[in-house]
Amino acid sequence: MSESSTEVLTGAAVLAAAVGFVLYAGQSAGLSGPGGTYDLTASFRSVEGVTVGTDVRLAGVKIGTVTDLDLNIQTFFADAVISIDDAVVLPEDSAILVSSEGLLGGAFIEVIPGGSLDNLAPGDEIEDTQSAVSVVNLLMKFVGGDGESGTGGQ
Repeated sequence: MSESSTEVLTGAAVLAAAVGFVLYAGQSAGLSGPGGTYDLTASFRSVEGVTVGTDVRLAGVKIGTVTDLDLNIQTFFADAVISIDDAVVLPEDSAILVSSEGLLGGAFIEVIPGGSLDNLAPGDEIEDTQSAVSVVNLLMKFVGGDGESGTGGQ
């Protein structure tokens, strides 16, 4: 009988650990529900590397996520909807840009707060945007040069 109770206790401990891991993964992935957030919009020329679920960061700290991306066929810009934590109140002259975690890292949305005394309300648009910088275009400019390197008098 003691072997059965040991097996049951071991099984219960494994099951409890599995449930704990699932709950932790859900919280880490932001699946705890939409409560406590508000939406803002922004329009970018390019959102290269950004997808739905991409982090929105302020000073390197995650404050929200990208919840929707659509192509505006009138302006040919990418319209993004971002969900921001209610605890973060942004001035209305804040800027938003597509940043990279490094040369080969992934992209994220960075918010740079402004200095206005008026704040953005839910549903407002952040008008000061900066699109993604194409690493391939930068490398082509670097490798190709511009022909004015000053390598001699010929």
